[in-house]
Amino acid sequence: MTALNTTLSHFKKSFGGAPPAFVVRSPGRVNLLGEHVDYNDGWVLPAAIDRAAYLAVGRCPSALASLSAADINESVTFRVTETAAKQNVAGQPLPGWALYPAGVAHTLREAKLNVAGMDAVLAGDVPRGAGLSSSAAVELAFAVAWRELGGWVKSGMELAQLCQKAENEYVGVHCGLMDQFACANGQANHALLLDCRTLEWQPVALPAEVAIVIADTTKRRELGRSEYNNRRAACAEATRIFAAALPGVRALRDVSAADFDRYAHLLPPEVAKRARHVVEECARTLAAVDALRRDDVAAFGQAMNDSHRTLRDLYEVSCFELDAMVSAAQKLDGCYGARLTGAGFGGCAVALVAASAAADFVRELARRYEAATGLTPEITVCNASAGATII
Repeated sequence: MTALNTTLSHFKKSFGGAPPAFVVRSPGRVNLLGEHVDYNDGWVLPAAIDRAAYLAVGRCPSALASLSAADINESVTFRVTETAAKQNVAGQPLPGWALYPAGVAHTLREAKLNVAGMDAVLAGDVPRGAGLSSSAAVELAFAVAWRELGGWVKSGMELAQLCQKAENEYVGVHCGLMDQFACANGQANHALLLDCRTLEWQPVALPAEVAIVIADTTKRRELGRSEYNNRRAACAEATRIFAAALPGVRALRDVSAADFDRYAHLLPPEVAKRARHVVEECARTLAAVDALRRDDVAAFGQAMNDSHRTLRDLYEVSCFELDAMVSAAQKLDGCYGARLTGAGFGGCAVALVAASAAADFVRELARRYEAATGLTPEITVCNASAGATII
């Protein structure tokens, strides 16, 4: 049964057999290039994918949000007007998954937007913990639903910013904007180039003859949060040192490769490694987008390979399983390039593959990865898809 059918079936069972008033589809996302540069004001190139969260919504005359997560068979009810305490109607702490819709409700109300009660069922096929933004997909699904119920108007970017605030301040995960942005603003058959400083963005067409292959190592991240914070701190230290030597440096995106080479000796060795990845990744992402616009898929693929190399060797956020997956992918016929995607330390790799070779690529990649690691991967051929919307 598909995630959409699961959502609809569970809704009817949960709420008296009546169909929902509407259904929201909210996609996950994969980042093609620009990793660990969002918090350095750099450029990222995500794409929304055709794996999504589905939210079936019924109208409710009260201020109660009665929500069911069909995938994990859990339900919760809370008042949308009383979210600050993070409790359900019985005064018990909200389960972890419910913090995301409650956080969105809380943030929307802080923004003086009408947040109505709802009866809703959530299900999806975005793998959790794989670096494909399953949490952002859930946040945008509820934001779009409350926009529809409330009758107010906000753009995709505005919804993304509100959802990011909910995750930062309510859930307590200090993510950048990229995940919510891509889930909100995805376009079919396009990646999205986002300037993380100015928030200006533009779609970038993906060649029709190319498929995006997402390869879940099934290795879940370990020690990811503390290591992530350590790398953010290293970037902040590098920025402070460069700013003392170079006018106009506010973030590592402002440091050119030439300037980095001139002043890298001022940085502690580990800080220099982290900063070099960011400086190279910013330049690499912009050059790769130019290559895509020239229909030079080979050059784009090489940029993906180079990105994995610096993420592995300089930023040091890879792991044995990711390296095994990427190395196997890069050796296969039809693969233009492959890299880890997301925060690292486990999760997924992404490859750009000739569409005509995709089926054989998936079979052989799974075989080689399992032989190298003993793990059974989950490998999916994806297309770039539209962002969160009512279907």
